[in-house]
Amino acid sequence: MDPTPQSHPILAYVLSRLPSLPAVRTPRSPAAHTSSPRERDLEQPSPRTPSGADEIDLVGRMPGLRHPSVLSAMTRAVADVASARDAIHLLGPRPDHEQVDASRALLLAASRDEPDATAEEKELEEEKLAASREVVRLEEEHEAYGAMLRDAEEKLESVYRMAMHGRDIQEAGGDDGEGEEGAGAVDEEVVRVLKEAEEGRTLERVNLADRQLRLLPEAVGRIRGLLALDVSGNQLKVVPDAIGGLEHLEELRLASNNLVSLPDSIGLLSNLKLLDVSGNRLRVLPDTISKCRYKQPTNHLISSSSKQESLVVTDHSGLRSLVELDASYNALAYLPTGIGHELVHLQTLRVHLNKLRSLPSSVCEMRSLRLLDAHFNELRGLPAAIGRLSALETLDLSSNFSDMRDLPPSFGDLAGLRELDLSNNQIRALPDCFGRLGRLERLRLEQNPLAVPPPEVVADGVGAVKEYMATRWAEAVAEEERRRVCAAAVADSPRASTPREWLTRSVSSLSTWVSDVTVKVVGQEKVAEEDEFLQQQF
Repeated sequence: MDPTPQSHPILAYVLSRLPSLPAVRTPRSPAAHTSSPRERDLEQPSPRTPSGADEIDLVGRMPGLRHPSVLSAMTRAVADVASARDAIHLLGPRPDHEQVDASRALLLAASRDEPDATAEEKELEEEKLAASREVVRLEEEHEAYGAMLRDAEEKLESVYRMAMHGRDIQEAGGDDGEGEEGAGAVDEEVVRVLKEAEEGRTLERVNLADRQLRLLPEAVGRIRGLLALDVSGNQLKVVPDAIGGLEHLEELRLASNNLVSLPDSIGLLSNLKLLDVSGNRLRVLPDTISKCRYKQPTNHLISSSSKQESLVVTDHSGLRSLVELDASYNALAYLPTGIGHELVHLQTLRVHLNKLRSLPSSVCEMRSLRLLDAHFNELRGLPAAIGRLSALETLDLSSNFSDMRDLPPSFGDLAGLRELDLSNNQIRALPDCFGRLGRLERLRLEQNPLAVPPPEVVADGVGAVKEYMATRWAEAVAEEERRRVCAAAVADSPRASTPREWLTRSVSSLSTWVSDVTVKVVGQEKVAEEDEFLQQQF
């Protein structure tokens, strides 16, 4: 969980100049008693030149990073982060969000129930609880470390300004009168919009994009007839809870702000069709996006059963009507566990350039989904039931790098898939079921250590890959059918039975044969005797 140039550019630059701590010595290691670990020299960070496009771009914006004294001051400011980075490496990988949820649910259930059980069952249950506690502890450690990284990034910005311009942060930050005037102008624009709404004017679309807006007042939630609100490209850090009052809102654009969270009330926007929260600093999405809520009826009482059913439909909240969700360019480590159970009409899901380690299994319930873009994450695979997304046409899983290695067997059930990007991963073989993707038109497989299909087939394009994989699929089906027939034949064969069953069937068959012979022989003798008797009478 190292800070990356994409999420923590300054911190990543500073920490890359620090020498790594030597390998941790265990008590069994004889070296532990003969020498002590080498300490970092925080006063002498590495002066090496920037490498890579991200570092060159950062130094271009902050040239003071080249000065040893400035870099030393910033290094001392994050000494605790440097130590925590080494400690977090010893904890192991961060658990999946679904695993954390399951562990917390198990611990909560154990705290409520005290079932009667045997000693063996109690011991097994205690082992499960201990494992769950360890998962939750590991998640909390990683979350605390992540918070430390975020705080350190902000601290480094402040230290840099102080080192370059002295301690007059107000002057260094450039917050002069012109900036305040700009903020005032934005406030006046918001006031104008709210005044028009209070005067009874119908406002269906409000566009406040790219206005350096720092605050969205609670009164915005009282524009009842609003259908579309665009406040993207501003400097908003929070969205007021009153946003949930826009019950008719269909489009909400919050892109390119400084949001670190969204209010739970956003789940009350039951008519919302488009939600764009890309380009912020979101670490999680509120669970209300994927959970149903019911608003209390107000100002009226309905007693008819038929009308009550209508009320449930009208007051049902949660983003069930959402068609497009864009949460790209954030810091999401997971999506809400039940996100797919409620977003049943979602057609477009963009979650690229985040830190997702997995997709929740509920995503497989998004039967209307047509586009899923999850490139540039940390995905280690796909849910086993991904093939249920029968409407999916475009899937981008590129640039998950060393994490993405395999595709599940259900991948071949994506019958509607037309565009697929698997580039920049560690996939070594496409599953045989890949040959069932008959509608596939565009395919990217570069930067993978592929052996199946071989490189010469990949070089010939998507048609050659489809043909190669279709042949493998046909061979796999034929082999499976041959095995099934052989298994059925062996099951029907007497040799497949036990000796007792074989003897029973043999005796039964022999008895039947003897009976038939007896009937025929005895029958013929009786007929012969009757004929001889009749002839004597004549």
